[in-house]
Amino acid sequence: MHIHAARSTEKDEIVALIADALHPSPLAAWLVPDPEQRQKVLIDVVAIWVEHAMFCGDIHLTDDLTAVTVGFHRYRPIPPPANYRVRLTDAAGSHADRFTTLEALLADRQPTEPHYHLAFLAVRPHAQRAGRATALLAHHRSRLDRIDLPSWSTTPADGKPLLARYGYTPRPLITLPDGPALHPMRRNSHRRSSAMPINSARLVDHRWQDSHT
Repeated sequence: MHIHAARSTEKDEIVALIADALHPSPLAAWLVPDPEQRQKVLIDVVAIWVEHAMFCGDIHLTDDLTAVTVGFHRYRPIPPPANYRVRLTDAAGSHADRFTTLEALLADRQPTEPHYHLAFLAVRPHAQRAGRATALLAHHRSRLDRIDLPSWSTTPADGKPLLARYGYTPRPLITLPDGPALHPMRRNSHRRSSAMPINSARLVDHRWQDSHT
C-alpha cells in the first residue's frame, strides 16, 4: 500500500475524508447533535485543522485517498490557527461551545514536553478493515523512531487495540459531559521510558482534533 505526503491540492479531499470517517461516530453526534448540520460543520471545522497541519505538522495519506494521518510537530509550543475563535464560531455556529468544551478537557491532558501529536487517523467508511490504518500506523511508527520523540493521541475505545499494537499505552480516561469517553494514549521514544508530564493548568486552546484516531 503506497503512502505519500499530502499536497496542498489535496486539501479538500483530505477534509472530506476525515469528515466522512468522523460523521458516524458518537463523538460527532455529541459535537453536532443536529444530524442535518453535522456533515457541514465537521467539514468546516476539520478544514481549519488540515490547513494548520500543512504549516505546523504533516499529513500522510494512501495513494487512493481513502486513509490519512494528520499530525502536529509540538517540538515547541505552536500557535493556534489564525483567528481561530472567529473561524470556529463561523464554522460551528451554535455548536461551537461543544468544541470548546472538548478542547478544555483535552488541553489538561496535553503533554508539556516536546512530542509528536497524532491528531487524526481516519479511514473512509467503505475502505475500513482492509489494512489501511495498519499501513499508516506502521509508516507513522517508522517516522517516530527516526526522530526519537514521544507521541500522543486520543481515540475512542475501538481505536485502542490498534494504537496499542504500535507502542501506545493508555492514559486516564476522558468522559465528555453526557457524551462518549475518549482515551488518551502515549508512545514513549526509544530513549525515554518515563511517562510524559501533564500540565493540568494549560490554557484552553485547540485540542479537539486529537479525539478521532
